[in-house]
Amino acid sequence: MTITASTTTASATTSAPLADSRALGLAHYAARGVLEHVLARHGITFQQQITLRAAVTADAPHTPDDLIAQVQASLKADTADIRATLDELLDKHLLVADGAHLRPTDAGRDLLAAVGAEVAPITARVWGGIPAEDLAVAGRVLALVTEQANAELAALTV
Repeated sequence: MTITASTTTASATTSAPLADSRALGLAHYAARGVLEHVLARHGITFQQQITLRAAVTADAPHTPDDLIAQVQASLKADTADIRATLDELLDKHLLVADGAHLRPTDAGRDLLAAVGAEVAPITARVWGGIPAEDLAVAGRVLALVTEQANAELAALTV
């Protein structure tokens, strides 16, 4: 498949920007802005939602350190900030300590389900109309960028 640098529409011809860090960042922050707007209505932050989702989708309960490591690998956030996020989720009764492990509460599961239900139609509108082959190409490129950026970050932190 060949991707050209220009597209033609009924109303105008425009040059499509090449994918780069800025374009990726703009797309990320636009989508994240939508999500954070929804999350704010539910009283949680982006980092709380990511952390809670990691706990809810886990095959088995995690220790706090395991959960922190998983979230840190995703968000590249400071471990102290993630630990504070765990405390916030415990204070909100969205997670509960069960011995050495953390488990999501029913309230935590219900919150993620409500956020997911609210975000789903917005996500469908954002991604709707993009051809499957374009999504496949974008997925491959984003996976490669993620892999290479993670390798660069690892090299910087050695």
